[in-house]
Amino acid sequence: MLEDYYVWPSTIDRVRGSWLAPQIESYLEWLESHRYSRLVVYRRLPLLFHFAEFAQKKGCKDVASCKPYIKEFVSQWLEQHGAKAKSAVAVRKHTIDAECGVRQMLQLACKEPVTRNRRRRPFPLESEVPGFAEYLLSERGFAESTIRNYRRHLDEFAQYLSRTGIASFSQLSAAVLAAFIVQYRPKVAPRTRLGFCCHLRVLLRFCHREGITARDLSGAVGIPQIYRLNDVPRSITWDEVRRMLETVERRTIRGRRDYAILLLLVTYGLRAHEVAKLTLDNVDWKRERLEVLARKAGHATVYPLAGVVAEAIIDYLKNGRPKTEDRHLFFRARAPQAPITPAAVSSSVALYLYKAGIQVPKAGSHTLRHTCVQRLIDAEFPLKTIGDYVGHRSPESTRVYSKVAIASLREVAMGDGEEL
Repeated sequence: MLEDYYVWPSTIDRVRGSWLAPQIESYLEWLESHRYSRLVVYRRLPLLFHFAEFAQKKGCKDVASCKPYIKEFVSQWLEQHGAKAKSAVAVRKHTIDAECGVRQMLQLACKEPVTRNRRRRPFPLESEVPGFAEYLLSERGFAESTIRNYRRHLDEFAQYLSRTGIASFSQLSAAVLAAFIVQYRPKVAPRTRLGFCCHLRVLLRFCHREGITARDLSGAVGIPQIYRLNDVPRSITWDEVRRMLETVERRTIRGRRDYAILLLLVTYGLRAHEVAKLTLDNVDWKRERLEVLARKAGHATVYPLAGVVAEAIIDYLKNGRPKTEDRHLFFRARAPQAPITPAAVSSSVALYLYKAGIQVPKAGSHTLRHTCVQRLIDAEFPLKTIGDYVGHRSPESTRVYSKVAIASLREVAMGDGEEL
């Protein structure tokens, strides 16, 4: 394996003379199998070799004993090589790259899941409200995405308590909670504020149940009124859809993948997580059907496979999708090789909307979902049929689109409206 990257035998012998040589070579094979570039390998190999020397000087005799010295090694490495960095961003990049390479090698050697360099922060307020994260996961059965929303909102609340000098939940009062809501309110949209208030009420009820607070303070957090029909769905016109699709560079791997994703979103009105979860088994080529399983409403939907969508998927399968035993349909275009995430689906849509010069509030995958629904509304399909097509849980979710009567509004704008 080392012969593929180094020409001089003396360099190869030096690396193989290291006491962590088997682990280094295994890690190189892992990098290659996950489609990391040769540049990444060239950058990380010296790091791994020097870390082996550093750990040996610290008295490490096995792989597990090396882990506590990762931070110290990274600090020493930056002192020696960080001077070349021209900015704080470059220094941070050096730090992440050094720590990531060493940590991944040790995880692979210890037969642990190899993770990317993401520091998992403790759940907000865990020291003051122990067990709340487990309560959300086990007792309430919330999805990981919902728990992430709790994490983000409660982090805001924790920062507020820290700024106001409240060190214990026993100091909480209705006045403190009201002051926080008033301060937080102008920063966010109404629906975000609604979600935050609901999350805070769940936290306060849990605190009272566990005896952390003497009384239930959840009633002090009011629920803001949200009107279902108070805004217009953020759809775009079909001409704008064509402009967006034209900006996709379909000669690249990412372009082929994104083109297929955009067509799936706008043709079937799928959600980002539904696209990310698609597998090869969901495309029935023989019957020309597309199966979408585990939808938000708890059911599955089978669609006829549109010809233009099928052609885009075939193009990606032949010329873009990596050769892997994983059955997921769409994969990351860059290393490490892994299935695409819902966030990546949504951000890709936002990117192409921006490239096409299409301005829309909260650009993302739901923009194309709204566009699909609005097109069906304009074609005068029944609301029940449309709701079933896009997987709405409630008819109320579809009804919001019915107030956007484009043709009628155009007649009003161009005439006096008397005939209407």
